[in-house]
Amino acid sequence: MNSSTTTERSLADCIEIARAALDEHVRQIVRWHFSPETGCPHWLSWARHAGWNPIAEVGGFDDLLRFPNFDGELLRALPHEQFVPAAFRGRPFHIFETGGTTGMPKQRIQWNDYKIDYEQFSETLDDDAFPRNEYWLMIGPTGPRRLRLAIEHLANVRGCSCYFVDLDPRWVKKVIVEKRGDEAKRYMTHVVDQAMSILQHRKVSALFTTPRLLEALGERMSIPDAGIRGVFCGGTEMSPQYTRFLIEEILENRTRLVPTYGNTLMGLAHHRPLTREDKYSITYHAPQPRAVMRVVDAEDPHRAVEYEHWGRVELTTLTQEFFMPRFLERDEAIRRRPCEAYPWDGVGEVRPFRAMQESIVEGVY
Repeated sequence: MNSSTTTERSLADCIEIARAALDEHVRQIVRWHFSPETGCPHWLSWARHAGWNPIAEVGGFDDLLRFPNFDGELLRALPHEQFVPAAFRGRPFHIFETGGTTGMPKQRIQWNDYKIDYEQFSETLDDDAFPRNEYWLMIGPTGPRRLRLAIEHLANVRGCSCYFVDLDPRWVKKVIVEKRGDEAKRYMTHVVDQAMSILQHRKVSALFTTPRLLEALGERMSIPDAGIRGVFCGGTEMSPQYTRFLIEEILENRTRLVPTYGNTLMGLAHHRPLTREDKYSITYHAPQPRAVMRVVDAEDPHRAVEYEHWGRVELTTLTQEFFMPRFLERDEAIRRRPCEAYPWDGVGEVRPFRAMQESIVEGVY
């Protein structure tokens, strides 16, 4: 038996094991959210009118296709109490926002999910690029978004403390939409000025920021020479060409780039290690079984597209704190095959969904 056959058989076994674990997790989470003793008012009410019994009839992930695509407007319109599981009743919660460039943002309540998400992510990090017991800097939105608490928790888990430079992406998007580009540039300069001040006066080894802000910072200073050994770069669209530019020009092939893809509804996806063989094309894998991403046909979301084809990203969140089946994200991506590190489907070259491109302004992202 040659090595390639062994690898393929090993990967097939890993895929089967991961799928069995996902199906078991789905059964547990559905039982939790649809049982009066533990579930939340929204899903208990939904089940009473659904005409079928999720606890009895959901045997695995494929059965979640019986649910319609989750309506994100519910997170704007319904009182938070509708999504409080009975097991969490009476406990104060965090309120995290997503979106909301104009109008009311979606809001998700959480207790410990953000901590679990980032603790798991910490296990994927290399101590050489993200050394323990040092200092980090986050340049990004804090306020009502969960990033501030999540990044600080990730730093703390690794024995580090974190500095922060805040920004308001909603304001940047607003002034861009209003064609006040000079004002947006001045605001970005203001944010980068603050980051440079910290880097000049404090010893920082790891950085979290957005692709555009990373580029703006790198145009004004050498990031590796400032002592930065690892960079988390969170945002949406990072084409292979732009990823290579960040690695080779901005980070000078000396600072590790860790692309991140996540949001308040999903948690944090893990990226497949970047290699030249992949031609700098980024692939993300959801943190299964707590979240699952599918790449589906935009016209028929029940159907997954073929591998290496484009489709819309569909997200299912499966935690005791939050159950959200089949939410259609505002992103599209290439469906990628499982790998040994992540034996389930991935999403590649994530970018704004084509039907929404005219209405999405990424601003500082």
